[in-house]
Amino acid sequence: MQAIFGIIFHFIGGFASGSFYIPYKKVKGWSWESYWIVGGIFSWLFVPVISAWLTVPGFADIIKNTSTSTLFWTYFLGAMWGIGGLTFGLAMRYLGMSLGMSVALGFCSAFGALIPPVYQDIVSDDPTGSLSYMLSTPGGLTVLLGVAVCLFGIAICGKAGMRKELELSTAQKQESVKEFNLKKGLLVAVFSGIMSACMSFAITAGHDISDATEAAGANQLFRNNTTFIVVMLGGLTTNFIWCMVLNTRNKSFGDYTNKTAPLTRNYLFSALAGTTWFMQYFFYGMGESKLGNGASSWILHMAFIILVSNMWGFFYKEWKGVSKRTIRTILIGIGLIILSVVLVGYGNSLS
Repeated sequence: MQAIFGIIFHFIGGFASGSFYIPYKKVKGWSWESYWIVGGIFSWLFVPVISAWLTVPGFADIIKNTSTSTLFWTYFLGAMWGIGGLTFGLAMRYLGMSLGMSVALGFCSAFGALIPPVYQDIVSDDPTGSLSYMLSTPGGLTVLLGVAVCLFGIAICGKAGMRKELELSTAQKQESVKEFNLKKGLLVAVFSGIMSACMSFAITAGHDISDATEAAGANQLFRNNTTFIVVMLGGLTTNFIWCMVLNTRNKSFGDYTNKTAPLTRNYLFSALAGTTWFMQYFFYGMGESKLGNGASSWILHMAFIILVSNMWGFFYKEWKGVSKRTIRTILIGIGLIILSVVLVGYGNSLS
C-alpha cells in the first residue's frame, strides 16, 4: 500500500511538472525573462516557504541549526540545478512541450543515474554503488542498460524533430511553437537535462535537514519540505541573476509596469505557472517518503513528467501537419525513454 501511495503522489507531481508551462502561454506582451522570473519567485521562494510553514513546525529553527557544510552543498547544488531549470524553460520555448521535455528529461534521467556512481568510483574506497560495482551486479547492469536505452530514445526523438524541421514550413512550425528552433533547442535541452539532475543530488545533500524536520515532529510525508527551501533559494539565485541580465540587455524592465499589456492577467498566470511548478516537488517529496528510494523515485518522477508533457504536446497540436512516419518516430522515441526509466527504476530496486 505504501508503494501504491508513493506512485500516486509521484503521478500528481509529474502531472504538475508536465503541465506548469501551460499558464505561461496565456501571458501577453511580456518578454520571456519577465514572466519566467515572476513565476520563479513563486516557484522558488513564496510557495516553498508557505508549504514549509504549513507542514513543518519551527522550520526556520531547523535551517538555523543545520551545519554550514550541509547548507552550502544543498544550496550550491540547488544553484547548479537552477541553471538546468533556467535552460529548461528555453528548451520549451524552442522545441515545445513534447520534444523539449522528452529530450531534457531523458538526459536528466540518464545523468541522474550515472553521475553518482562515477563520483563514487573517483572519491571513495567503498565500492558499493560505484560504476565498477554496477558493472558486476545484475541491478547495476540493468541501470546501465536503461541509460543506454534512454540515450537511444533521445536520439530517436531528435530524429523526429529533424523530420518535423524538414516537413513543415516556418509558418506551420511557429503555429504550434512560436520560436521553434531545432538546433538551438536540442543544444539547450541537452545542457538543461544534465544540469537538472543536480536536483536529485541536492535533495541527497540535504538529507540531514530532512531528518531534522522529521525529528521535529513533521509528518514523514513532508520531511523534505524544509530542504526544498534551501534548494530552491539556490535555483532562485541563478535564475534571478540571468533574468535581470536579460531584462537589461533586452531593455524589458518596463514589462512589469507596462499598462499596454494585461498586467493583472500576466501576474496571475505567471504566479499560477510558478505555483504549479513547485507542486511537482511537494508531491515528489511525499512520494519519495513512501517509496524510500531516492534514485528510483527520481526516475519514476521523470517518467510521469514525460508522459504528461507529451499528452499536452499532442493536445496543443505541436506535431500537427507532420507525416504519419514522423508521428511514429516521436512515439517510438518517447516509448523508449519511458522504457528506460522503468529499467533504471527496476535496476535500482534490485540494488
